[in-house]
Amino acid sequence: MQDMTRQTGTPIATIGQMPMLTPEQEIESRAKLIQALQMTLEPNEILSIFFKHLQSIIPVGGIQFRFANNIDITKLGRDALHHCDYRLTTDEGYLGEIIFNRGKRFNEAEQTRLEIILGALIYPLRNALRYQSAIQMALLDPLTSLGNRAALDNALRRELQLAERHQYELSLLMIDVDHFKLINDQHGHSRGDEVLQAIANTIANVCRETDISFRYGGEEFVVLLRKTSEAGACIIGERLRKEISKIAIPQNSQSIQPTVSIGISTRASNQKEHINHLFDRADNALYHAKQTGRNRVVSSSAVA
Repeated sequence: MQDMTRQTGTPIATIGQMPMLTPEQEIESRAKLIQALQMTLEPNEILSIFFKHLQSIIPVGGIQFRFANNIDITKLGRDALHHCDYRLTTDEGYLGEIIFNRGKRFNEAEQTRLEIILGALIYPLRNALRYQSAIQMALLDPLTSLGNRAALDNALRRELQLAERHQYELSLLMIDVDHFKLINDQHGHSRGDEVLQAIANTIANVCRETDISFRYGGEEFVVLLRKTSEAGACIIGERLRKEISKIAIPQNSQSIQPTVSIGISTRASNQKEHINHLFDRADNALYHAKQTGRNRVVSSSAVA
């Protein structure tokens, strides 16, 4: 059973309102709402459908939904002085908080109707959030929480299309942990996993908010740098290399101090390039970095 904890932000008063629906009309409106909410598994679309159908039952100027992460917020309609707030909870946990806004106060009868109508929203919204979470988890590497290879393929295709459409540069960093097999052989796979996690955390901390990071597989990582020239990518790559070299994983009386080699390729702002070509150029630059001593950054233009 759902648990809706109501918090009313204004005193209750009886006001003029839209013509009351007959019981038959209200049942029909709820049935249409329930049917419409089954048509999508996208949370924002569900909220939009709910808001649209709600207008025929109770006059509401706008709604706001704050998701359980307390970061994402969906706003529909307009803000207003008076509001009615509900926490949406199922036996599986907290879904978020929904706020109804309008210029006139909600009376007690309207609040009761809102609570009944919310019963139609909770489980479709829960199913959509569950589905979205499953999709996101399917695109994450479970060890490092970076995007996985499937996520990289999707992002690279999208970012190349955007770069071509808006004519800006796009750079790709391919990062490989030096002598990673030796780390596993000497210290065990659990320590190897710790090394990968530490490197992933460093990549996430060093890179900008607009950069997208992935674990490509094994000991390899990829970072996509939007609107970044080759020179800018080299600066970021060198910063990454230096910060990763500072990692020290305790191991008995010693410590594991990994290093990485980095290859860079850049799509020029006026250049159309296939995904495989951009990737292959970064891979060739990475190979050159490893062949010439490791623990270094090499751009594809340097080995062309």
